[in-house]
Amino acid sequence: MRIVIAGGHGQIALRLERLLAARGDEVAGIIRKAEQADDLRQAGAEPVVLDLESASVDEVAERLRGADAAVFAAGAGPGSGATRKDTVDKAAAVLFADAAVQAGVRRFVVVSSMGADPRHEGDEIFDAYLRAKGEADAYVRGLDSLDWTILRPGQLTDDAGTGLVRLEADTGRGPIPRDDVAAVLAELVDTSATAGLTLELISGSAPVSVAVKSVAGN
Repeated sequence: MRIVIAGGHGQIALRLERLLAARGDEVAGIIRKAEQADDLRQAGAEPVVLDLESASVDEVAERLRGADAAVFAAGAGPGSGATRKDTVDKAAAVLFADAAVQAGVRRFVVVSSMGADPRHEGDEIFDAYLRAKGEADAYVRGLDSLDWTILRPGQLTDDAGTGLVRLEADTGRGPIPRDDVAAVLAELVDTSATAGLTLELISGSAPVSVAVKSVAGN
């Protein structure tokens, strides 16, 4: 498969790139800064320098053309204000989805957040983040041209992955190592039977492949 990842230099994205490249997939990561390119090459991914906050749908679609799947893993990140939650976590996700439709890439996986909700209330930065993610998820869900899956991890940690997870429509809150999020994403990308599902993810007792097959109905 050829897989294009938005936010290619993110902590989850770099882990995902390594996993996909190791299993023989062709991976491209969209990054904002040229100086991040070597990190992607070391992960086995092709760096594509493109700023999703200023790019057009046509420009992004050109980078997606010929891909078998697209993964939105970009985020404004900690320390960013409410404005960038809107321009990255929401607007860039919408742009990437529209570009996938234009490029004919049906398989589309979103890294969202537990608690994402367009109606989430509150004035803190994290409240703005949850609204932005919720609005982006709602937009993607409305696109019939995409076979989308939305993944909402719990509290992200840098602990070593265990390969054991709980993946359901509603898991309740809990932690999850970024290693395990990447492992689940790698499975979801080529499990199109999970299309149309919004899934929560925390650490649990099921091996990743078993958890994904279970929600896919296999």
